[in-house]
Amino acid sequence: MRIGIDARIIAYRRGGITNYIRHLLPALTALDPDTEYRVLRHRRDRTRGEAGPNVRRVTVWTPCHHRWEKWALGIEIAPLRLDLLHSPDFIPPAFGAWHFVITVHDLNFLYYPHFLTAESRRYYNDQIGWAVAHADHILAVSEATRADLIRLLGVSPEKVTTVYEGVSPAFCPLPSDETQKTLHRYGLTPGYLLFVGTLEPRKNLPGLLTAYRILLDRGETREPLVVVGGKGWLYEEIYKRVATLYLENHVRFIHDVPDEDLPAFYNGAALLAMPSFYEGFGLPALEAQACGTPVVISDRGSLPEVAGAAAVIVNPDSPEDIAAGIARVLGDPSLQAALRSAGPTWAARFTWEQTARGVLAVYRNVTAAKV
Repeated sequence: MRIGIDARIIAYRRGGITNYIRHLLPALTALDPDTEYRVLRHRRDRTRGEAGPNVRRVTVWTPCHHRWEKWALGIEIAPLRLDLLHSPDFIPPAFGAWHFVITVHDLNFLYYPHFLTAESRRYYNDQIGWAVAHADHILAVSEATRADLIRLLGVSPEKVTTVYEGVSPAFCPLPSDETQKTLHRYGLTPGYLLFVGTLEPRKNLPGLLTAYRILLDRGETREPLVVVGGKGWLYEEIYKRVATLYLENHVRFIHDVPDEDLPAFYNGAALLAMPSFYEGFGLPALEAQACGTPVVISDRGSLPEVAGAAAVIVNPDSPEDIAAGIARVLGDPSLQAALRSAGPTWAARFTWEQTARGVLAVYRNVTAAKV
């Protein structure tokens, strides 16, 4: 087979979809050496070439999220004679390959359209119905996302396969001196509260900040809140909330943490707080668990499914409940120990090799089903 992977989004932003592509691709090509993989990279992408003798980089000009993307990308890839094109960023081209598989990470734009910019709303809302109808098969990253596709868009259950994301082996408990050496470069000492994720409305950072203010006022913590992640969209409210709550001396924003430093951030945290209104998967929760860090998550979307019983669950609509969940972990050493023990065992169930096996099975079923 000759399979294309649309990796153009890597040139535009870091985040969940970029992470998915970067980890899935080497796992796929190692597992499936007899297939030719063509990785579509935008001409602005300056990252190094792909690894593996069965992988070739293909430079394309069509930008992500352009209104003529469906046709322009189809024209560009038609000469590649692809048996299948996999679009991890939801929207496939209208033509250019024999078969199309898409990954749907979440349907946040249908649940919470006000959490997106008008441009992003138009791009996804206007095309998601067409995309799921046009695709030969759909990969969902959680059962929650699969259920959303069936319920909200009327997709046939047989057309959607859940294949979980994986956790890199780099996320694991680290020796304390190694953790402290990394944190020292950022001016941090262990024991802080941690948030990891793109700064955007659905992550509920204003709610977390309000909960953190409650904890400070009650004397239930004096540790800083460290926010790790790039600025997404409509993030201005986050900084306004910091000022309104007089948290300027208590909250640290660190926007550009290299992937190799992130395990130390998890290892140095007293806990990870992830009170999102909606997640299609929620990889930071699993990464933290793999490092043995206690996790406080919301009761929404995929998070209870992905993080399992090895987490404390809170109501994201209630800053009081978020504060109570965090205080419960901070004030209970036996609970901390139980979560630190259970987390790595739970997270070990999610590997990128297993993800690649599931994705590859879908590729083979799709190409075998139709001529």
